Amino acid sequence: MRLVVCTVGRLRAGPERMLVDDYVTRFNRTARPLGLGPLTEHEVEDRKGGGMAAEAELLSRALPANAVIVALDERGQTLTSPEFAQRLTAFRDEGRQDLAFLIGGADGIAPALRDRADLMISFGRMVWPHMLVRVMLSEQIYRAATILSGSPYHRA
Repeated sequence: MRLVVCTVGRLRAGPERMLVDDYVTRFNRTARPLGLGPLTEHEVEDRKGGGMAAEAELLSRALPANAVIVALDERGQTLTSPEFAQRLTAFRDEGRQDLAFLIGGADGIAPALRDRADLMISFGRMVWPHMLVRVMLSEQIYRAATILSGSPYHRA
């Protein structure tokens, strides 16, 4: 199952970009034998200032056809890392070919697009900068692969 992170905004060179790249590389190396990957990113930018609706349109166009949609939203479920890994496994085992993670802009994801999500997850009720959300998401995706591969998980 291919994974793509669809996000509003560009992640420029810097420590966050280095961390995301490192976790994506680790995931792609670890997850292939599990039937997961590759993990890619698709960045969109609303240059015309159309707000959430325009961002939702750009994100919708970035979604692979028939992809499982996982939206990152403060109203979403908080999952443990093993629960997150189990969700990825369940989607894969259902025969889904693509899974897309959505990270909206400063105002979040437009309700109409958010309502299309198969799953909404949250990294807590606090507001996080989008660049850090991308780092945390890529780390959790990599962590899920290590859990599924049988690597020791320090919380188990």
